[in-house]
Amino acid sequence: TYWLLALTMLPTIGGALVGTQMNLARVFAANPIMAPLIMFGVMMGGLFVVSALRNSAWGVAALFGFTFVAGVALTPILTYAAGFANGGQAVALAAGMTAVIFFALAGFATATKKDFSFMGKFLFIGLILLIVASLANLFFQVPAMSLTISAVAVLLFSAFILHDVSRIVNGGETNYVMATLGIFLSIYNLFTSLLHLLLA
Repeated sequence: TYWLLALTMLPTIGGALVGTQMNLARVFAANPIMAPLIMFGVMMGGLFVVSALRNSAWGVAALFGFTFVAGVALTPILTYAAGFANGGQAVALAAGMTAVIFFALAGFATATKKDFSFMGKFLFIGLILLIVASLANLFFQVPAMSLTISAVAVLLFSAFILHDVSRIVNGGETNYVMATLGIFLSIYNLFTSLLHLLLA
């Protein structure tokens, strides 16, 4: 799972580079509501495809395809960061903080082998509320609400890392494609939320 997780970073970086080269940030700026909604729909469809193919070799290909699209979705925030004199430092700091949080929580879950599956229902409800709040803020565009959502997302996806690694360690998740997807989503959302807070 960890090897596959490391490999998913390659198409993610590739997607971000392609999105930047195509100047997709301009598309998002011109369509501040529709563009994010379409990207959200594409990513949800990607999740469905990965889940449907999880038991075949095509599942890995679908996973790489999804992470490529996820990389493309990073284009707006990375382009925004590039507009700051220290934008590169902010991106590097967000990546470093994400790595530290991931390795600390994954190490804790692996070393203790404690079962954190009881957190599942609470995390799922929290995720639904976070998605609803994020979609609502696309229309209202309230800066304070956006920062609050990012702060809550940092806590939520940190807890998801603990939950997902615990399930892998304790045999709750035996499909390596879905295990990788779960951890990737937590790391991805943790990184974007931290970067958003740092840029603010």
